[in-house]
Formats: sequence, structure tokens, C-alpha cells
Amino acid sequence: MPSGRRQQRCCLKKFKITFYPDNKSVEVEKDKTILSAAISAGLYINSSCAGEGVCGRCKVILRKGEVLSQSSGRITAEEKKRGVYLACITQVLSDLEVEIPVESRLNLEGLTQEEVNARMKKDYTEPEDIEPAGKVPSEGDFPFSPLSRKVYLKLSPPAAEEKMSDLERLERRISQAEKISVKHTCLSNIKSLGELLRSSDWKVTAALGRRDDFTEILFIEPQNTSGKNFGVAFDIGTTTVSGQLVDLNSRKVLGTKATYNKQAQFGSDVITRIMYAKDTEGLEDLHRAVVADMNEMILELAAEHGVDLNDVTYAVCAGNTTMIHLLLRVDPTYIRKEPYIPTLNFVPVLRASEVELRINPRGLLYCVPGVASYVGGDVTAGVISSGLFKQPHLGILIDIGTNGEVVLGNRDFLISCAASAGPAFEGSGVSCGMRASKGAIQKVKIKPVSFDVSYSTMGSLKPLGICGSGYIDIIAQMLNAGVIDKGGKIKDAAHKRIRLGDEGREFVIADKQASGTGKDIVITESDIENLKRAKAAIYAGVSMLVRHMELDLSRVERVFIAGGFGTYLDMENAIRIGLLPDMPKNKFVFIGNSSLSGSREMLLSSRAADTAADVARKMTYLELSSEPLYMDEYMAALFFPHTDLERFPSVK
Repeated sequence: MPSGRRQQRCCLKKFKITFYPDNKSVEVEKDKTILSAAISAGLYINSSCAGEGVCGRCKVILRKGEVLSQSSGRITAEEKKRGVYLACITQVLSDLEVEIPVESRLNLEGLTQEEVNARMKKDYTEPEDIEPAGKVPSEGDFPFSPLSRKVYLKLSPPAAEEKMSDLERLERRISQAEKISVKHTCLSNIKSLGELLRSSDWKVTAALGRRDDFTEILFIEPQNTSGKNFGVAFDIGTTTVSGQLVDLNSRKVLGTKATYNKQAQFGSDVITRIMYAKDTEGLEDLHRAVVADMNEMILELAAEHGVDLNDVTYAVCAGNTTMIHLLLRVDPTYIRKEPYIPTLNFVPVLRASEVELRINPRGLLYCVPGVASYVGGDVTAGVISSGLFKQPHLGILIDIGTNGEVVLGNRDFLISCAASAGPAFEGSGVSCGMRASKGAIQKVKIKPVSFDVSYSTMGSLKPLGICGSGYIDIIAQMLNAGVIDKGGKIKDAAHKRIRLGDEGREFVIADKQASGTGKDIVITESDIENLKRAKAAIYAGVSMLVRHMELDLSRVERVFIAGGFGTYLDMENAIRIGLLPDMPKNKFVFIGNSSLSGSREMLLSSRAADTAADVARKMTYLELSSEPLYMDEYMAALFFPHTDLERFPSVK
């Protein structure tokens, strides 16, 4: 760097920003935003629009100092008098003292074990029965064959007349013991091999890792260390990152962790994160955020179970296509641009250290293959975990999230789509929405006539906002109680809970005396409209796949509901608002985090990994935006539950 430029950079004026009530301070350069300063201080502020100044979720109170802020319709005249600013569009011009109100905070703490168990829906802590030696697995079973294993070997010392090299001797012994051929190892292993074999009396342990269509010698250790071999499985969700530590000898899941994805500070959905990735250092910020989440879980799980990180030899990761691109530092720009083609769906097996995962430096990373820009490896893993790919009868897999992925099929065919539901069910884009964390209203009852409201919150705390399952309950209960009509409009009733707000009529769920924010928690007509569009997108995706295949919903025998969202979902209410098709309740199966469980199955079985690749290659992708009939299905679903009540006989 030229000396003049270096001197100029060193002389840049920096200002001290102190955040309250945390009492944390950080120094930033002039013109940096308050949001950027908060991130530097390790504080997380709601910014679901990725700093565009349109969501209005990052309100802070300026106690002291000078700033430059763009005008925003999200700040009321009363708030301006109190010194309220949007952190994302407010630049630092001096030392500042800034208060972050509770409603503007983004809770990115790890979930409690109780919350993790609820989101998993299944208990994976017990080891599965290992396949008996010689057993021929039935069709669709995945025999135990982990993607990495350690093999203890006793080699014969070379005789004087032999010409076989040390490496050839090792490879031949592995081939004899494992009935496989190894095709690769690194130069550092070769350099130390001669001394290692002789100093260990020709008794060594070879760590073997599956790399696509061949097996690699990852590293070689003296004596017998084969009893210590572990792997990690991950689901990188847009909202939540989940991980498991697995003993690759016993197949036992040692522990499970989950945390909120730190990428949320840069945007609540994949589109805003793709846009943020185009900023200077944006892609690196997003990569570091998710890797930090993964490494924190790896370190905590290893410490809790007394596992040396050098004995963690393999990682399997599933996520939507954007999440995988960001993990790998691959530019995701073209995922959101026509014709919506990602850089890659099938990721070659990589060295885990290339993405800075804290496992053995020679350990490997396998990313579950995806299908298209908006149907990723998390969906592939879900198909594997649910068994949809091998079932003789017709089934549907629905992952209710920002994208709302849907798969229809059985062992004969699989067709998928992504319904652009948006982040409303994740608590974004709605006035009092929040993710499913402590203080979120999750269950609601509303009495007819009196409109009395009862609710429960996560953690049994005072309510801070409303999560997705809470919104589904509220809309269903408002319909049943006669608060709204089937178009989602709040009726003009003379009742204290109904009032005129900034965005039209609104209904008060909890007043400011009962809430944990000191403000009323409400649902507005604008919120209902956003939620109506989200539910219509998901239902239309389901009905469009069935229609495209010239089938009927009555032929569907199983509907698998994937993801943590289903943990708190009231099935009757979901059908009442038209989010899910009206079917007998025994056809619905909640399968929890199928992306994580599918990843674990692949970690434990190379057959499962091969099957996942086949599923991803064969699965058809239907781009709904190019289907002329999709808009008809979508528009018809923009009522509660639907314009065609014959589709919802239980509601009718």
C-alpha cells in the first residue's frame, strides 16, 4: 500500500458509540451506520430488510450525539421527538450514546435443550441397532457405512528382497482389511509415513474418508486409535442452525444443539441476504456469521462429551441453495436473477478447513446436493428422512418456511416447487412478529361475542411479540369469533379491542400493561394481508403440483410436515385458514427437523449419501412463476380458507 494512502487511513477520525442498557462501547469511523456499529459491538438489532430502511424494525433511541439520518415513513412524529431513529440508515457524526429498546433486539442466543427437543420432534439420543454382519438390507434401508472411519492395521515389515514402497504396503493392507481401494492421500502424510510406520512397530490407524466416488487416506496415527472417530451433521436454516455430534463407531448421537442463524442481522430471508452479499465484504460477513454458529456448536458439543476435535473427521451439511452458497463463499447473485440458475447444486466433497470448520484439519465436508435455486439440499435431506422416495403410495412433503418448499411423489416419481411465502410465518414483515423464541405468543384462543383473548408464550414470559404458530391461531380464532371476514378484513365492531391504527383497523391481543415491551401487541389488517399471501403461496404450491401431475388430493396418503414450525402448529387452525389442505388428521405426520436427521443418515451411511444424490438428480423442479395456472391457484387461495369451499368440507 502506498505510504500516503496508509497515512490517510491511519488518520481517519473514529467515534465512540456506547450502547445501552448493555453498556457496550465500540469505535467506528465517521459515516458508519448505527446498525454497523452495533454489529461490531456484538449486539444484534432487528434488520429484516438488510439495511434498506423499509422494515422499520431497527428503531433505536439517540441519547446523546450527532447523526445524519435519511427520512423514513417508519418513524412517527412522536417518535422523532423522543429521538427515535432507524439504525440502518442513520450515520455516525460524533461520539454517541444509543439505547436499543427490547422490541428492536434480535434474539440470537442458542435455544434451550427443551426448545431443541421440541423442534427436533424426535428423540435421536439413543443409538440405533447396528446392522448384523452379513445381513442383506431390505430395499430402502441404509446399512451402516459411515463417510469416515478409522481402521487399525498391523503391517508386515518389509523383507530385504522386497521392492514394495511403504505407501503401497499401507494401501494394500487397507484394501485387504476394508475390501476397498484407496486412491488418494496428501503429501504431508507421505512425508511422515516412513518414520511413522517404523516408530510404531508397523501398527497404525488409518482414517479413511469418502470423497465422492473414491476413498482418501485422511491421516495416519500410531497404534490403535480406531475407537475414537466422530462426525457432525448440520442443518443450516434461514432462521435456525442445528447440529449434532455423532459417534461414527456406535452410531450414537452424543448431543444436539440449535441456535438462531446470525445471518439474520443482515436480512430475514434469502433474497435480502443475497442483496447484502453484493456489498463490500457482504459475502464474507454472511460466511463468517454462519461458520461462527457452526463452530460454536462443534466446540460446545465436543467439550460436553469429552471429544478431541482432532477425532472429529467428517461434517455433513444440508441447507437451502442460498445458505450453501454463503457457507462456501460462493456468489449467490444469480439465484435471484432470471433464469434463476445457481452456481452449483452438487458440491464436491471439500476439506472442512476450506470453510474454516473447527474439526480435524484433514477432515472432510459433504454438502447434501440440491435440486434448483429454491429447492436445496435441506429438501433432499427431508425426502431421505421421511422415506417419501421409497413409498408405494402418494405423499407430500411440506416445509413451511420462507420459501415454502413442497415435494409430491413416491418411489416412482418426485416433483418439487418453492412457493415464495416470504418471512411472515418467521415473524418478519408483520407489525408485532418475532421468531419462535422466549416471549413469543404461540397459542391463542378468542371467545366469540366478548372477544376475550387468552394466550400462552414460549418460556411463560410476558409477551414480546407473536410467532408464526401464534399468528395462525389468531387468524383462525378471529374467523371463528367473527372478528374478521373471509377476506381478512376486521369488522367494524364497537369493541375496545378493535381500533383504528396507522395501517387501518387493528385488533389488540395484549395491551401494554400485559406486554413485556410496554406497548400494545396487535394484529393489523396489513399483517393479516401479509399472512394471507404467505398461506396462499404455500397452499397454491401444493395444489399446483397435484394439478400439474393431473392427480387429485384425495389420492394422497401422507402429508409430512417438516421443520420446527410444525412443533407448535395447531392442525385444525392451519386447515381453518387454508394453509394446509383439508384432509383427515391421521394423514398428517410431523417429522421435525428432517433436514438435520437426513444429514445424519448420510453421515452414517454412504448408501444414504448415494441415494440423496440420485434423488436430487431425478427430482423434477416446477418453476411456479412460469406456470400460467399458478396465479389462478394463488388468487383463489387469497381467502380464508379458500374461494372454493368444496375443497374445505370440514370448514364448510
